[in-house]
Amino acid sequence: MALSACGGAQGQEAIGPKDFEGKIKGSTQRIDVRSPEEYASGHIPSFQNINIAATGFKDKMAQLDKNKPVLLYCAVGGRSAQAAKILRDMGFKEVYDLKGGIRAWANAGLKTVR
Repeated sequence: MALSACGGAQGQEAIGPKDFEGKIKGSTQRIDVRSPEEYASGHIPSFQNINIAATGFKDKMAQLDKNKPVLLYCAVGGRSAQAAKILRDMGFKEVYDLKGGIRAWANAGLKTVR
């Protein structure tokens, strides 16, 4: 059972950069929930941008596979924690949120691209 810093729901977990990096190597759906401008300034390779603040966010997320793990991140963790809760409420089974966001990722010396 996964524990969460975002409310304790099973299958929803905030994980550190190294654990998050390990999840990327698996078969996952990878979402950066920041704004397009933030995404363009640097993002984790292989992640697509779906802005949580944009109209239609829930509709776009509903197109994902609810049975396949989802990896989420934002700048420091607030928006991705919110997105993780939305996904759990929509019935997604496994949702992983990058604890500390892309800042923690970069501080851990992990790769970003523009």
